[in-house]
Amino acid sequence: MNELSFKMSIPHFVLPWLAWLYVQFLAITSRITVKSEGKYPGPAIYACWHCQQVLTIYLQRNRGMCGLVSKSKDGEYMARILKLFGFSIVRGSTTSGGFTSLRALIKAARGGCSLAITPDGPRGPVFKVKPGAIYLAKKAGIPIIPTVCMLSKKKIIRSWYRFQFPLPFGRIHAVYGAPLFVAATDDIAAKAVELENILNSLTEEAQQNLLTVT
Repeated sequence: MNELSFKMSIPHFVLPWLAWLYVQFLAITSRITVKSEGKYPGPAIYACWHCQQVLTIYLQRNRGMCGLVSKSKDGEYMARILKLFGFSIVRGSTTSGGFTSLRALIKAARGGCSLAITPDGPRGPVFKVKPGAIYLAKKAGIPIIPTVCMLSKKKIIRSWYRFQFPLPFGRIHAVYGAPLFVAATDDIAAKAVELENILNSLTEEAQQNLLTVT
């Protein structure tokens, strides 16, 4: 399906609006708590696992952020949903058109825009940070903010990324970690492992909070 077909596709017009409405309903009917290490004063890369992105998008709505979305048919749905939440979009991935996408993201960051990425996307493996996120932080000269969002009521969709479909009338707990800086001399592979460990640790923390807070 080419770009013109996307524009003329009724599902690609209707479903993003339904998703937007559903997320608004979730926000109204759920109890949301946010733990943060402090708001970062400048542009940063907000990185969350692919499966946790739905409510993370909501929490970052209308802040002028830029998201990286694949050029696939499914990516077109996500691109339109992100636009409804006030994001700008770069199409591509770290594997398809990678350098072009990274250059566009670096340009956006240097222009003062924060970025939103899923470091285990677009094809996984799940919960494994790919080097593109670290390379981006190094070249753009901005930190990574590890971000997690856990749900007390959800349905796990069978897919490589174990998508968490949020259900209403539950609790949502988000955690923003301390900024992770990537120096010009840092080893990208080692930093990827560090970010991966931080995200997994924050996920465990957020899940534990859901279990202990009533």
